[in-house]
Amino acid sequence: MPHSVSLINTVAAGLGLALVFGFLAARLKLPALVGYLLAGVIIGPFTPGFVADAGIAAQLSEIGVMLLMFGVGLHFSLDDLLAVRKIAVPGALAQIAVATLLGGGLALWWGWSPGAALVFGLALSVASTVVLLRALESLGILDSFTGRIAVGWLVVEDLAMVLVLVMLPPLAGALGGTPDNNGGPADPLWQTLGLTLLQVGGFVALMLVVGRRVFPWILWQVARTGSRELFTLCVVAAAVSIAFASAALFGVSFALGAFFAGMVMRESQFAHRAAQESLPLRDAFAVLFFVSVGMLFDPSVLIERPLQVLAVVLVIVVGKSLAACALVLVFRYPLGTALTVSASLAQIGEFSFILAGLGVALGLLPVEGRSLVLAGALISIATNPLWFSLIVPVQKWLHARSSFARGLESRDDPLAELPISTEARYLSRQVVLVGYGRVGRRIAAALEANDIPYVVADQNRELVEKLREAGVAAVWGDAADPAVLIQAHVARARVLVVATPDAMNVRQMIETARTLNPAIQTVIRSHNEQEAQLLTQETAVTVFLGEHELAQAMARDVVQRAAATAMPV
Repeated sequence: MPHSVSLINTVAAGLGLALVFGFLAARLKLPALVGYLLAGVIIGPFTPGFVADAGIAAQLSEIGVMLLMFGVGLHFSLDDLLAVRKIAVPGALAQIAVATLLGGGLALWWGWSPGAALVFGLALSVASTVVLLRALESLGILDSFTGRIAVGWLVVEDLAMVLVLVMLPPLAGALGGTPDNNGGPADPLWQTLGLTLLQVGGFVALMLVVGRRVFPWILWQVARTGSRELFTLCVVAAAVSIAFASAALFGVSFALGAFFAGMVMRESQFAHRAAQESLPLRDAFAVLFFVSVGMLFDPSVLIERPLQVLAVVLVIVVGKSLAACALVLVFRYPLGTALTVSASLAQIGEFSFILAGLGVALGLLPVEGRSLVLAGALISIATNPLWFSLIVPVQKWLHARSSFARGLESRDDPLAELPISTEARYLSRQVVLVGYGRVGRRIAAALEANDIPYVVADQNRELVEKLREAGVAAVWGDAADPAVLIQAHVARARVLVVATPDAMNVRQMIETARTLNPAIQTVIRSHNEQEAQLLTQETAVTVFLGEHELAQAMARDVVQRAAATAMPV
């Protein structure tokens, strides 16, 4: 086969098999990512039959890394992270430390070097954002507070891994790997670290000071042409060019450059459109990235090292999950939130692959270590939907059989009940408002404008603390728990308003409210038309569907404008 068509062979075989195996994985209710990795295994050098060009696949995967990290930066919201910072930041850092110790301890027990143990432990400590987002979307809880905690947790993990990718090359020599000095004499460690931090700091400062002004302006100028092709080209060119320039001029990784490219693009009013326009290309190259990762996997590790593979899977699925669950409970969040975060972290993905590949390239991680990471990723991603499906049954089982679990839900907390000093007007004939997000805040503002008392029930502890400081009657907790609505005095309320997008537990809230107060009026928010119809039929509540209300408001405005400008016949 002529070398000139190796690129076509690699892309055609990679995308074709990824489609087939991705489709089969989806039909089996598994993440499509499992199929992409298996496609890479099929065309890799460790299985019989056609073998794709590993060099070309590696270069294509670099583009995939750039576009993946660009997408992460484009969706990175500092406001969303700050909303859950008190649990996401310390929780993620502590969980990374625990998982790194567990994975590193295994590696040391196997006789690996301390540098290899560190890289291996870090690779097992970070979950896949791609897998998590798709899992939360399928469950319909991405916009819930629990979903925001899980996403914020992974954002902190991603930021920590970006820092690790930056710092690992200059530390490679000290950790027993290949020094990053191009064969020259080794520089002192403090000098190498200082230069690296200076380069990264200069790049970050340039992007935040100049990039966040220049690139949104360029995007605006291109958008003014009205050309969709030019707009898409501008977005992709910015991602790849900034990633390349960051490596060439500042010596930082492609991943960091692409991440900051996405962050500065987010400053533009066209950020959402940029995400949508670049999505097909990002998805295509992301598929090639996962295929190229699969090509590096040697299936023989499953036969030759089954106990090591099992140990890796246990660290990922059990060790990380138990650590995360304990940390969430320590921060006094409900058992359901702890179980959801635990299931979210019971897998590893793209950053683990990048870190394992870098570790091998720097001479820190043995090749079999990368195969163990890939085996752990395949198994943990394939089983991740199972852990999500077990959240509710496990929670019910623990409540039924464990007084300790019941105590976790009902433990004393000053934010879980209204203060004794709460005025009487908030305890009778008030409105109970579940959820204080974008919709809930507007409803609260309207109630205040009309001097109607209300009590807020929300799962965000930080938010409830701020509301209390502002003089707003608020209780913390999941309103699906009857105790929360009882503390909000729903038994004497006149209206229950569920303004949270999480529709999974709405029926429990309605049932609790009507059991305590049969005459209460109930107003529900919904995003799903079928769900809205079922709620209306089954519970006889008033349901507001987002798209329906938007269409009605626009129709009224259009009719008014048309009537006002009608020409006499």
